[in-house]
Amino acid sequence: MTNSQKTAIVTGGSQGIGAGLVEAFLKRGYSVVANSRNITKANPFPASANVALIDGDIGDPKTAAKIVDTAISRFGGIDVLINNAGIFIPKPFTEYTTKDFNALVSTILAGFLYVSQLSVKQMRKQKSGSIVNISAAVVDQPVAGAPAAVQIMAKGSLNAVTRALAIEYAKEGIRVNAVAPGVIKTPMHPPETYESLKGSNPVGRLGEISEIVDAVLFLTDAKFTTGEILHVDGGAHAGKW
Repeated sequence: MTNSQKTAIVTGGSQGIGAGLVEAFLKRGYSVVANSRNITKANPFPASANVALIDGDIGDPKTAAKIVDTAISRFGGIDVLINNAGIFIPKPFTEYTTKDFNALVSTILAGFLYVSQLSVKQMRKQKSGSIVNISAAVVDQPVAGAPAAVQIMAKGSLNAVTRALAIEYAKEGIRVNAVAPGVIKTPMHPPETYESLKGSNPVGRLGEISEIVDAVLFLTDAKFTTGEILHVDGGAHAGKW
């Protein structure tokens, strides 16, 4: 399947799931605007007329504006927005600092808000669009002995706003969904932790980046699906096992 006239925005696109998503959309014939703080320095993708790399903090409204302006001016519109940028700060609840909280809010919540507002304005003009937010399975199934309450609070907000926006914009041709990954084999987790993390779900292994990419592509294509939180977590969200 190719979509030569379509454009996707991917935040947190320099490595891990984000880089996998950029590559997948390029293979589908999309033009892609990819962002991370220093993505031009990392330069993880072959030079192409179909790729625009935007440096900057996604929690800064100016970065969001530059991303969206680039998608519209260079590629003509926005068909898909993947809100993938995120950080992981697990710790006991009483040990979270103001710095931790501000970092989570900036990257996960402000990082969603500004680029999504601007993208939705463009999608409304087009009367079509798909937004996929990258949430977390731990929102629905916290793990005893692995405290991350403030992290969960931030990611849980993405689930809530996914459903709200799905209803708000359903009649304007804009679909809003989320993928909730479990523990995935990405640079976020050091290789020496892989063996111990296998026990984080009933399937008994870590997820692969390609499995998250497949879920995002499914939601991008699924025209009758909106407001969905798709768990890709080896069954972790299903409950105690």
